[in-house]
Amino acid sequence: MTFRVAGFAGSFSSPSKTRALIDLAAHRAAARFGATAVTYDLTDLEPALGQARSLDDLAPFARAIVATLLSADALIVGSPVYKGSYTGLFKHLFDLIDPAALAGKPVLLVATGGGDKHALVIEHQLRPLFGFFESATLATGVYASSADFVDGLPASSALLSRLDRAVDQFQPWLGRAAAAQAA
Repeated sequence: MTFRVAGFAGSFSSPSKTRALIDLAAHRAAARFGATAVTYDLTDLEPALGQARSLDDLAPFARAIVATLLSADALIVGSPVYKGSYTGLFKHLFDLIDPAALAGKPVLLVATGGGDKHALVIEHQLRPLFGFFESATLATGVYASSADFVDGLPASSALLSRLDRAVDQFQPWLGRAAAAQAA
């Protein structure tokens, strides 16, 4: 059995710093725990996401993406910060998901913004959202400002160190399972 890590970025931008950070986190988690990794963003769910009243209103490809997110062994989710919070369509996607679907699932929370003043978005916006779903949010969230990127890629040593610390916190879920699989 291969363990699966799925990332989701609440961004429409391309390229996207949020997606780059989530991609890096997903690939580091996959490498660390012998898992596979995949990352999606809002553009992958268009054009119907904004008009959807249920997951059934999404196109088959978009529904398959949501199914991949829900069935993953671990999630890495994040959003760029807009006006002090996550993006509206990011929230809309999670409004469509059954409240029990993410219970107990380990989730690494990530956010990006133009400056450090938005760093608390993880604690004040994302953590309560995933608390509602009874997800097992990792203790360390990862916020990155524009200064943490070079050519659109995560680059600062402080950010990369924090990211590795957060990824290591998947150990209780992915590490034990990987060890049991190896035995």
